[in-house]
Amino acid sequence: MKKVFVAATAICVALSAPLMVSANDTIKFGVAGAHSGDLASYGLPSVNAAKLVIDKVNANGGINGKQIELLVEDDVCKPEVATNTATKLVSDGVDVVLGHICSGATKAALPIYKDAGVLVMSPSATNPALTQSGDYPNFARTIAPDDAQAQVDVEFALNTLGYTKIAVVHDKGDYGKGFAEFAKKFLEESGKAEVVLFEGVTPGAVDYSAVVQKVKRSGAEAVMFGGYHPEASKIISMMRKKRLKADFISDDGVKDNTFIKVAGKNSEGAYASGPKDTTSNPLSIQAVKEHKEAFGSDPGAFFENAYSATLAMLNAIEKAGSTDLDALKKALQTEKVDTPVGSIYFDEKGDAIGVGFSVYQVQNGEFVEL
Repeated sequence: MKKVFVAATAICVALSAPLMVSANDTIKFGVAGAHSGDLASYGLPSVNAAKLVIDKVNANGGINGKQIELLVEDDVCKPEVATNTATKLVSDGVDVVLGHICSGATKAALPIYKDAGVLVMSPSATNPALTQSGDYPNFARTIAPDDAQAQVDVEFALNTLGYTKIAVVHDKGDYGKGFAEFAKKFLEESGKAEVVLFEGVTPGAVDYSAVVQKVKRSGAEAVMFGGYHPEASKIISMMRKKRLKADFISDDGVKDNTFIKVAGKNSEGAYASGPKDTTSNPLSIQAVKEHKEAFGSDPGAFFENAYSATLAMLNAIEKAGSTDLDALKKALQTEKVDTPVGSIYFDEKGDAIGVGFSVYQVQNGEFVEL
């Protein structure tokens, strides 16, 4: 495996490379995800990440003599909108796409990109089937899949917290239900715990008291939730209102500061898995510094995964001298890239080698890696 040390500033003009990238004057780089609505806090950091990397690359001459053009489309994390988003980007001649953010929206959009031969790389879509089914050869991601995430959470619940009765709740979506099903499977296979409840809830509901009552009656010591922070904040708040002391354990769809902001004091002590802490990585430190200088704030969820995906795709384009899907996949699988999430490359299914999950807990209003 050839190792290439790449940072945004290190991607330079390859004057001798053939100009095979596109028939257009620019390389069209799409960013698709939730840029408005309840889940915008997951999507907007990816837009910022792409802007930071692309501005630096363009300032250094672009790639293979071409500037990179940013195309941004909002899918609100809804599958029915994502298909329109993908159609719009393809019709605009997009070469590669950073996104989508939510697994359901990603799954809906991928066939459109597949038919157009467009590489898609998500910083956050963790549904295992996106890579493991073999249906989407045009897809890759810079985050580990839900089966790996669920395994981490289950092992933590069993071996660190010592629970024997666990309720598993999900939001019925591709992401949340997928995570929950793996959690249930791993819990049952362990022989150490009983799944006392497996229940789906409706996203966007005003009141989750019914499922909280079921959890209470089940005698669960903990609730393992698959889904996103809007539902999680309501469920944990209702649990505390009903004086249900069971611990709350969830996924990276909940590990967002918006969960803490909305749930307030009820979020204290809650657990959520998320990408491993990379704050000691020099490239991570640099990326966060760039974000603060450019946007006046700390970056949000999946920012570093998006920054890394942007670096990986642009490096693949440079090395391949093309945006042809097969050429890009070959480059992704053979060229190791140094990024804020680590030194990574991709397996033949599209999963990044070198990334993983950790468990975090809300302590004094902040997520702390355990």
